Amino acid sequence: MTKKHTQLSLVQRYQIQAFLKAGIKQKKIALEIGVHPSTISRESDRNIAKSGQTSSKNVAKNAQRNTNFRPQCKPKVVKFSFPMKEQAVKWLEHDM
Repeated sequence: MTKKHTQLSLVQRYQIQAFLKAGIKQKKIALEIGVHPSTISRESDRNIAKSGQTSSKNVAKNAQRNTNFRPQCKPKVVKFSFPMKEQAVKWLEHDM
């Protein structure tokens, strides 16, 4: 059985923010939201601001913005680069 990867919704992020602010433990939060406890841990570690007005706080809006921004920064895999294409064209022209 394979597990389907789903991202947290903005509502879930707000719930995590509220629970963490209330001092509730990560295991309990995970049970309430219906995710694995490591998800709560990763979410809080990854999305706590390092500097600025919200430093050392989990802010759901910032977490969602970061989540939306990350794929844009991810390097794309190029399997057939432009220099490779030029070389292939040269080889094809040479054979004709």
